[in-house]
Amino acid sequence: MDPNRLNGKNILITGAARGMGAANAEAFAAQGANVCLGDLDLDAAQEMADKINAAGNGKAIAARMDVTKRADNAAAVAATVEAFGSINVGVFNAGLNKPRFFMDIDEDNWDMIMNVNTKAMWLGMQEVARQMIAQGPMEDHPYKLINVGSIASRKPLIDVTVYCTSKYGCLALTECGALGLAEHNITVNGYAPGVVVTPLWEQLDKDLVDIGFKEREGQAYDDIVANNLVIKRVSYPDDITGTASFLASDDSDYMTGQMIHIDGGWVTK
Repeated sequence: MDPNRLNGKNILITGAARGMGAANAEAFAAQGANVCLGDLDLDAAQEMADKINAAGNGKAIAARMDVTKRADNAAAVAATVEAFGSINVGVFNAGLNKPRFFMDIDEDNWDMIMNVNTKAMWLGMQEVARQMIAQGPMEDHPYKLINVGSIASRKPLIDVTVYCTSKYGCLALTECGALGLAEHNITVNGYAPGVVVTPLWEQLDKDLVDIGFKEREGQAYDDIVANNLVIKRVSYPDDITGTASFLASDDSDYMTGQMIHIDGGWVTK
């Protein structure tokens, strides 16, 4: 990992206390970036920020944020700018899932997932872009927004209709955002994981047993590896950080409106 690849990048990451968000924060900082870890769980975010600061490359701060609230998104942007002077990259990673079969979906399930996975992404994109526009264009490189999508934006899944809908929305926000923000020299790209062993997936594994879709914990992992993946294993956050780092770096300057799949080949089967 190049300790200078992300020098000069000031990055806000949502949902950064654990899982992929935390892994990205560590990886970005190890490459020289300064990172603001936004999360509803401020204590966990601060613990991760302390770990990053102890490693001694890029700097880290933590900000408590309910990503579904515009004011919290604006406050996290302001905290990033106050700490680091500007913001160059926004990574919209916060997300959740709660499986239901189609006829079991209710308004609470719909609103919870759509608010966190899609509405919050839109709010975060707007607030980060607003700050970038106020800063004025950078001299040599575009600003960057990075959306965390999912295999669920390409593959309909019987047990997670609302999650699929929310992630199709992430894809639309990426493509439409690329069009809408190009005039401000802001690129919008994303990456779409498959099965990543994180707290979100560990809870989903239990929930799939609870709704009767799987008979035992771990079966979802085994079935997906056997039936859906070309690379015959699930992934871990460290499998994702390289692509996220590429999108945050100057190497991706000539990309916008793209969603890169990091899914073990799921989309090919």
